[in-house]
Amino acid sequence: MLGNIGPLEIIVVLIIALIVFGPKRLPELGNSLGKGIREFKDSVTGENKDDDDDDVKAISASQATATPVEPPTTHRVEEDEVPVANDKNS
Repeated sequence: MLGNIGPLEIIVVLIIALIVFGPKRLPELGNSLGKGIREFKDSVTGENKDDDDDDVKAISASQATATPVEPPTTHRVEEDEVPVANDKNS
């Protein structure tokens, strides 16, 4: 049943997608679908651009602790006094 998908069925699905999502969103959906398929293929085959260790610069421990980092200071914010208006019904 699933192997009998022909050009007519593909055209019907594309027309339904065009009606549901509209002409402006359809290219965005195709682009995101292509990116998703590409990322899935890369993860299955093991080809990953994040595995490049050449771009990472190693720093020594003395360079990392040379400049101390101070914690952010906290400031107390005081609220202005606002006159309270009583409700006429109470």
